[in-house]
Amino acid sequence: MGKVRITILDDYQNVVKDLACFSLLKNQDVTVLSTSEKEVPVLAEKLKDTEILVLIRERTEITEELLSRLPHLKLISQTGKISNHLKLELCTKYNVSVAEGIGSPIAPSELTWALLMNTVRKIPQAIKAMQQGKWQINMGTSIHGKTIGIWGYGKIGQKIAQYAQVFGAKVLVWGSEKSRNKAVEDGFLKANSKADFFKTADIITLHLRLNEATSEIVKKYDIQMMKDNACFINTARAELVENGAIEEILKSGQKINFGFDVFENEPIFDRNFPLFQYENVVCTPHLGYVEENSYELYFEKAFENVMLYINGNPTNIANSETLN
Repeated sequence: MGKVRITILDDYQNVVKDLACFSLLKNQDVTVLSTSEKEVPVLAEKLKDTEILVLIRERTEITEELLSRLPHLKLISQTGKISNHLKLELCTKYNVSVAEGIGSPIAPSELTWALLMNTVRKIPQAIKAMQQGKWQINMGTSIHGKTIGIWGYGKIGQKIAQYAQVFGAKVLVWGSEKSRNKAVEDGFLKANSKADFFKTADIITLHLRLNEATSEIVKKYDIQMMKDNACFINTARAELVENGAIEEILKSGQKINFGFDVFENEPIFDRNFPLFQYENVVCTPHLGYVEENSYELYFEKAFENVMLYINGNPTNIANSETLN
């Protein structure tokens, strides 16, 4: 089989070609695009000859409009797990196979804890002020003795609970009955109600998958119940929170500190982005899984799936009916 035309999307940092696992694609015709393109006709033109598309997580939405413009596309190889950016039934309709990758909770968990610590201790604000010639302009608080509320006790939520325990914090879990009971088995506390969860926790961090049931599951009034100087951390998905709720709370002047790694529309290049205007908000550019070891893990599996497909042994195909 000759060279296959492969395109890798949204490599913001231009690092994919430097990964050790990139060698798996040797002898193929590989194009790496480093800038995101939201206009479907423009993106379709760039991908018009692509036979295999490698996605970096959920950075590009695969719509029917896009699929209908890519007649040569045979395979989408996903880094990590399939999520809401891609509908399997649409890919199947256009006879595009989708290979699913693997994920790891390690990098997202560590980033969550780093963001949480920075938000609570107000470290970024202090660094910024110091660079402006100022000294000790604010005062954060410690983790020890606080109650950390974890909504979603899956792989990441469990790691956050372990970190909290090491730092001498109490852990309060909210979520499904199964997850709450699992938390109790692990020696942590479970909230009796959502209201109890929001009123009791000093710091709340979200670790839920985004789906129809969880979209906008966190309401404005939930956050408004939080204590003065409490912290709200979201490294999961922006759409878990009611649309407009965060900005309304910030405008109200309520004393809550926020830490965000996820946003409804990414990437963000606007220096005047509303969340950047508040001293009680810390933002990171969706770094949760963006870490060297994670990239090697994610891309190695994605590239393996590509080569297995090319060599006639398609593996990890989520819509296997496309292979018939």
